[in-house]
Amino acid sequence: MGKIWCNGTIYTMEHKEHIVQAVYTEHGTIIATGTKEELESRFQDYIDEVIDLQGNTMFPGFVDSHMHLIGLGETFLKLDLSSMNSREEVLQAVADRVDLMPEGSWIIAEGWNENRWMDTSHITRELLDEVAPHHPVMLRRICRHVLVVNTRAMEAAQIVGMQTTNTDGVTTTDSMTHDGIFKENAQDIILHAVPAASETYLQEALKLAIQHAWSQGLVGAHTEDLSYYGSYTRTISAFNHVIHEEPMKFRTHLLVHHMVVDEWRNAELAMNIDSPFLECGAMKIFVDGALGGRTALLSGTYADDPNSHGIAIHTDEELSELVQKARSYGLPIAVHAIGDLAAEKVLEVIERYSACEGTRDRLIHGQLLSQESLERMKNLPIVIDIQPSFVSSDYPWVMERISVDTDLHMYAWQTMFVAGLHCAGGSDAPIEQVSPLLGMYTAVTRMNSVDLTQTVYQPDERLSVFDAISLYTTGSAYASGHEHDRGMIREGFVADFTILKIDPFLNTPNTWLKEGIAMTVIDECIVYQRD
Repeated sequence: MGKIWCNGTIYTMEHKEHIVQAVYTEHGTIIATGTKEELESRFQDYIDEVIDLQGNTMFPGFVDSHMHLIGLGETFLKLDLSSMNSREEVLQAVADRVDLMPEGSWIIAEGWNENRWMDTSHITRELLDEVAPHHPVMLRRICRHVLVVNTRAMEAAQIVGMQTTNTDGVTTTDSMTHDGIFKENAQDIILHAVPAASETYLQEALKLAIQHAWSQGLVGAHTEDLSYYGSYTRTISAFNHVIHEEPMKFRTHLLVHHMVVDEWRNAELAMNIDSPFLECGAMKIFVDGALGGRTALLSGTYADDPNSHGIAIHTDEELSELVQKARSYGLPIAVHAIGDLAAEKVLEVIERYSACEGTRDRLIHGQLLSQESLERMKNLPIVIDIQPSFVSSDYPWVMERISVDTDLHMYAWQTMFVAGLHCAGGSDAPIEQVSPLLGMYTAVTRMNSVDLTQTVYQPDERLSVFDAISLYTTGSAYASGHEHDRGMIREGFVADFTILKIDPFLNTPNTWLKEGIAMTVIDECIVYQRD
């Protein structure tokens, strides 16, 4: 038996302004589109429910093309620092948590961002020792490329004679003079000392994340979580339990970090997954860091730190070996590259070792690109995973860090579309808010939604409303190889829908954020409905 969805504006996303009056679905699949009368006549013996859209606007289900689903769920379980506006506020939050936690237990928090503070001085080991002398403390920066710990955490990690950090990670003499700041791969020293998350904890984080994603209009996500929680097997089992056994429907496309790709290949559960809600995709590789911590790899130096040009996570030889391994496993690669030199290194190795037939590689972030890199990507089977909301969080400070006079393309979403490149839209949650509407707002306006000055950053890089929505529909479907069955409202495609309170083509972007999501539908089931 099936359902008719009608009495609203239904955009198919097949092409701009393409609208149908009604949709008929059965068993989680779109069977036909047309007028309500046509569908009722054609399927009169099979219709068991008519869903009244009540004048709202329906799209193919929105999918976030790059995030960390468990990490998002952890923001509801851990101390969240992302909205704090000073170093003192962060330290007070840690002190408050000390009063609630048994002595010796770990205090873990995420999201501090010194670019929000008037005084941008870093938190250090000594400052954490003052507020938490008897608890190991680990605070991860919002970008997850930098963390800071106190002495008790360093003791737990058995750090003796450790060197002091600089822009390259870890480099002077003794643990008692170390500032407690660890960058990029040096973070592993601390992360390996943190007590492993239980499968119950991972399941709880996933459930909270999915529920929140539903409320934001998301029917799915491409997520990278499998290497961060101590046991790959426990992590993949948590996904399997929540999505299949709970069950909580959510189209989950897993990237496989290179650190666990061998385990993934040999894991019976991962290799036997055959599910419309859980699948494994590309091998994830980090090539550089982030602009916030000045670890993104640049061809030149940072304008506000001429002694630094960022960090290369791997040597060229190591990167080549990783890509060759992915190809030997039949996998595309999904590579974190923020700096322009990082992107060049990725393109060089992709050109040398072509993607396996029928697969597509991804350049994740692509915030700084040379004109040459843009031209090279036109000839490659590659998708650029962009995060539009980075514009609102990174500007204006990023212009001081990179220089307004650069000839690099910065956050150049419109330039990418004009070049004919395939783009998908994500949030990188929990680094940014998981809201696709906020991503679309930023893509269209190039503004920060809470900036009272309403400053527009690089107005020439604004996207049209249609292109912004395509990032989370046809774009995300193409990135995961599902352009044949997801991302549009078309016969034979999955019955996943995101229903908005207003029509974004007829209302201002500010109204999108105010009115928000009316309903989220996955596999023909309403998983979220706004009261």
